[in-house]
Amino acid sequence: MEIRICENPDALGKSAAEFTAKAIRDAIREKGEARIALSTGASQFDTLKHLVKEDVDWSKVEMFHLDEYVDLPETHGASFRKYLKERFVNQVKNLKKAHFVDGTVEGIAKLTEEIRKAPIDVGLIGIGENTHIAFNDPPADFDTQEAYIVVNLDEACRKQQLGEGWFASLEDVPKQAVSMTVYQIMQCKKIITCVPYAVKASAVEKTVHTTETTNLVPATKLKEHPDFTMYVDMDSAKDILR
Repeated sequence: MEIRICENPDALGKSAAEFTAKAIRDAIREKGEARIALSTGASQFDTLKHLVKEDVDWSKVEMFHLDEYVDLPETHGASFRKYLKERFVNQVKNLKKAHFVDGTVEGIAKLTEEIRKAPIDVGLIGIGENTHIAFNDPPADFDTQEAYIVVNLDEACRKQQLGEGWFASLEDVPKQAVSMTVYQIMQCKKIITCVPYAVKASAVEKTVHTTETTNLVPATKLKEHPDFTMYVDMDSAKDILR
């Protein structure tokens, strides 16, 4: 694991975008194409803002989506399909293909078929306030080797979604989502994690300082990955800098 500390969220996003773009270009240079997985949420705003400006031949890039609420229409402001289309897909030129989680059980088989055609070269994987990765809340399922599963969202996760302004009330936050599994995330060749903001300080501290890998702190699993880089800003790093 490598930890890179940036001054603020924008500096984090710029540095992470440059690093991500280089990894994508390297994959294209090596094999003629690249496959990436993108996470969403407020913590990814600055990274995606800078990534879409990078010099990448997007016509050779295939994108996979990490998760989506069960049965939430794409027109809803909290839809992650809507998020990725507005902040990434519609901002880059001639993206080869985008594979979205549609929030239905029926969509899992097709996504699984597509994602397992070839390895994912780069995964931009966020960490939630409860240390979840994708929507794998604690205690996360570390055993399944499925690519996507339906998960139950815990209260801390749902409160984070409310706190970020995606929903009007806690009751409005869905209780289930379709999520890429921990196993599938770990199959990415390179994992880049962007975790800005003070509200993520506890999650960063738990991820870094929890010595064992435990599904009660799902992000600890990332430390087992051979190519894992975590970007933090001064606020999210405050508990590991003491």
